[in-house]
Amino acid sequence: MIKRVNRLAIDLPRPQHPDANAAAAVQELLGGKFGEMSTLNNYMYQSFNFRQKKKLKPFYDLVASITAEEFGHVELVSNTINLMITGTTFPGPPDSTPMREAVDKRNTYHFIGTAQTSFPFDSMGRPWTGDNVFSSGNLVLDLLHNFFLECGARTHKMRVYEMTDNPAAREMIGYLLVRGGVHIVAYAKALEVITGVDLGKMLPIPNLDNKKFEAARKFEEQRVHTKLYTFSDTDYRDIDKIWKGTHPIDNQPLEVIIGIPDGGPMPDFEEVPEEFAPGISQEDFMEIARRLQRSAGI
Repeated sequence: MIKRVNRLAIDLPRPQHPDANAAAAVQELLGGKFGEMSTLNNYMYQSFNFRQKKKLKPFYDLVASITAEEFGHVELVSNTINLMITGTTFPGPPDSTPMREAVDKRNTYHFIGTAQTSFPFDSMGRPWTGDNVFSSGNLVLDLLHNFFLECGARTHKMRVYEMTDNPAAREMIGYLLVRGGVHIVAYAKALEVITGVDLGKMLPIPNLDNKKFEAARKFEEQRVHTKLYTFSDTDYRDIDKIWKGTHPIDNQPLEVIIGIPDGGPMPDFEEVPEEFAPGISQEDFMEIARRLQRSAGI
């Protein structure tokens, strides 16, 4: 089971201006082949399907705890996309064409299908598919795949970072470059324990340090890149059998944190009347409030 907390992984800044076209590019980091939907579902099914959980507990704990973190990454990218689209259109009667700006945006489905919010598709609008899930049943093969998947995800984040200077996108990507780097190192260390091969000598892939990115640099200065969370108060603690020693790039000591990151506030999005979202008027709201009071006996 996953315990849900109503906070984002980090506090996202609200952009001063909408940028729906950049949001379409950021969709790749959500629903693309190397997006957060893929990392979540790959690790989730590998953890569900894991054989000999007790005998190989440190490796099971690793995949399971990273699964929980990836759920939060899906949530973070989705909220980033929502913030980037907000404000593209304006309220008004239908004949005033209040969503006229939408026809010039790269992904009109953001306006037609989702009321200016995220959706599990890639930057070209192709829906995310379970075909992106790899769960072979062979532990070494799965870990090697995960190492490759995280390196591919890192590459795409770096490219999207260079496509937009939107503050919400930059903050999100900077953070995920650092946290994704943690996962790369964790899978590399797991493979080293099993095979004796030091994959850390291959890092970073691509060969560009996170410190080159301003939005990532501050998270590394906070040593976010050295921490691996259990995402549980009581379980998955054997990740310390793998996540130990020093970081292969800057030799900082690694640390296992029991629980979850502090996180930041969850954005609250205003109504978009021209999208009929959420479709609850002030009169509706007052009637709902009265019904809730009656059901509570107030």
